[in-house]
Amino acid sequence: MEAPQPNNPLHGKTLETILNELVTKLGWEYMNERVRINCFYENPSISSSLKFLRKTPWARKKVEDLYLDSFS
Repeated sequence: MEAPQPNNPLHGKTLETILNELVTKLGWEYMNERVRINCFYENPSISSSLKFLRKTPWARKKVEDLYLDSFS
């Protein structure tokens, strides 16, 4: 059984949910300005972004920080 995470604002949020909410609120262009990665610039899509972010911890951290800044 997993330990509760009362101080983690991302607890229960999937990476896909985070990306969908960011794209809806900010759009790909703004996301690319804030987090410089090609999957936000060149033919952006949720699936290509998910593949990259799952393999790249530093980029995922930046996207999660962008989410927290945008929705807190």
